[in-house]
Amino acid sequence: MKRHSLASSLFLAILLTWLFPNRSLAQQNLPDTGISGVYEVMMGVKNKAEAIRYFAEFGFTVVDSARISADRARALYNVPSALTSYRLQNGDVDSHGLLRLFVWDQPLGNGVGYSTPETIGSRMAVMKTNDIMRLYDIYSAARNAKQPWLPTEPIADDLFGLNKENKFDFFKRPILVRENAVYGDFFNHVFFQRYGYHIEGYGTINPKAPLKTSEFTHHDFFIQGDNMEALSYLSTALGLKAEAPPEVDGDWLKGPKRVFMMEDGYTHWYQGFVSPNNICGKLKFFIPRAPKPDRSQHQRIGELGITLHSFYVPDLKKVHDLVLADKRLKATAIQKNEFGELSFVFSDQTGCTWQIIEKKSVRKQPVKVFKMEFPNE
Repeated sequence: MKRHSLASSLFLAILLTWLFPNRSLAQQNLPDTGISGVYEVMMGVKNKAEAIRYFAEFGFTVVDSARISADRARALYNVPSALTSYRLQNGDVDSHGLLRLFVWDQPLGNGVGYSTPETIGSRMAVMKTNDIMRLYDIYSAARNAKQPWLPTEPIADDLFGLNKENKFDFFKRPILVRENAVYGDFFNHVFFQRYGYHIEGYGTINPKAPLKTSEFTHHDFFIQGDNMEALSYLSTALGLKAEAPPEVDGDWLKGPKRVFMMEDGYTHWYQGFVSPNNICGKLKFFIPRAPKPDRSQHQRIGELGITLHSFYVPDLKKVHDLVLADKRLKATAIQKNEFGELSFVFSDQTGCTWQIIEKKSVRKQPVKVFKMEFPNE
């Protein structure tokens, strides 16, 4: 979703040095928490069979399930309803990009639901695909059948500014990414397809997925505020790296303009965070700088839709102590979640909620070094 040319990346590095002379991006003083990339998207659903069937089309299968009483759910999530949870995984990728479905006996509400792009409180999950045009055709047909889906037309862009000095012909082809969004009552998607480059570990296409898609690679959050200062705990308490200082994006960026359906003259604040232990599982935050609908009151655990995300760490108490030390954050005690994992839940001032899980290892190790490869495609 976010794209910078090499020149703009250099400018950001210079800007950061000017703003924070003792703390460059490469030298952020992060606590060594061992934190993962975003482990799970966690969402409430009405009908578990329909949800499992839907996400199976993208390659997700159930790998675990559990049920807890209303008393346990209240202690864990502050929701007075019995809960059945299903953990879904895409292919063999178990280090990030999973999905957890919450089936509440008594949901607290219908969630943010179908809404205009960049509605405050909305969340979007991003995945790689091998056939973005097919996905666009499918959702367009569903919309024509009067189902609540709003797909944006896929648009190609130069993600890393790699084509500016090149002259192309049939044999020397441009290096691009094509992306689009699909807004829905049930879920908000972003899809992307790469052309001419490959990044190992950032989107692994599941060969068994009917729609030729990957795990979730990154996650978009639309929040309210004047700046990104309220998110500083992501670095100081969780150990996530800020990819760059907060900056203003707008309608001059053709990819985001199409994906977020920006009007002329529209801008938003943007900042991204990534784990030092995984190039994937990124977080991307947006603060609209023009009036947008605010449904953040429905972005709470117990409602339908995406209500929180999880990370895992090897030493849960260390991270719990760091979170408790930040008086802006509200955290539960450490306790076992519905899957028997030591965990705690906390929320911030912007309406984001997280579950931190203690996990010592995964089977498929994440990629830690970002490396681009250029096959002749």
